[in-house]
Amino acid sequence: MRFAIMLLPWLELLTLIELGILTSALTALAYVFVTVVLGLAILRRQGRGMFERLRQAQDGRIIGPELLLDDMALGFAGLLLIFPGMISDFAALIVVIGPLRRRVAKAIMGPQPEVYSAGRDSSGHETIEGVYRQVDDENNL
Repeated sequence: MRFAIMLLPWLELLTLIELGILTSALTALAYVFVTVVLGLAILRRQGRGMFERLRQAQDGRIIGPELLLDDMALGFAGLLLIFPGMISDFAALIVVIGPLRRRVAKAIMGPQPEVYSAGRDSSGHETIEGVYRQVDDENNL
């Protein structure tokens, strides 16, 4: 894993050099400039949206964790677009497309355990909630 992380900047540089060879150096520079501007725009938009959702949560409206995870994923895609290179841009494209992102995450992390909910419990047992205190037999005499 460390080797892959150390190799990534060199591979990114190689992809940009190949793009410059296939097209022109100006096209490669324009590509880098456009992806940086696009990444910054995504980060700015997602940052504002996330703050708005957090403000709504403070007002008492409930926000599902999926919405915040989607905001964070799109922010991560914006960061990936800021890094120059085509490999990180391809990864950003995977992160931006929601169904593809979820499918890749499920393939990497495996199925997530289901959260327990009393409504889904089919065992027939009931949970009783309340406050209790222990009463000693000696004190009651």
